[in-house]
Amino acid sequence: MNAVLQDLHIRLDDLSDPRIEAFMQEHLQDMYATSPPESVHALDMDQLRQRGIAFWSAWLPDAGGDVLVGTGALKRLDAAHAELKSMRTSAHHRGRGIARQLLNHLLQEARTRGHTQVSLETGPQPFFAPARKLYFQHGFVECGPFADYRLDPYSFFMTRPL
Repeated sequence: MNAVLQDLHIRLDDLSDPRIEAFMQEHLQDMYATSPPESVHALDMDQLRQRGIAFWSAWLPDAGGDVLVGTGALKRLDAAHAELKSMRTSAHHRGRGIARQLLNHLLQEARTRGHTQVSLETGPQPFFAPARKLYFQHGFVECGPFADYRLDPYSFFMTRPL
């Protein structure tokens, strides 16, 4: 494990830190820049605070205090099935294994919570290629729409058993 990952701290988050709101606003901006509005399924802060959603943030130490470098959430669909939401690594920290460690943490959390399946929706566009590659490397396979999703040319659905 490289030094960056050894120092990474992932915590269940109450979304009260204003840095998280700014980070998630960047996430929404990227989603709306990549897909038409009707095809954006990223959650805003109010939606992330809803019952049934657990949110984690990933932090690295810095001389000026901890730096937010990643986020991820689990949305409970039913007792067995969870959806992966709000996976994001800061642009400056991409390619360092942060998303991999965060994904592993979220999959373990899903198991701990009794889920036997995790699904996600991402995009088919080139912007999302690194995310799709990561998910395939972690046992996800392409699937059809799940939960309340519908077929959409801007959506790519994936799932995996736990």
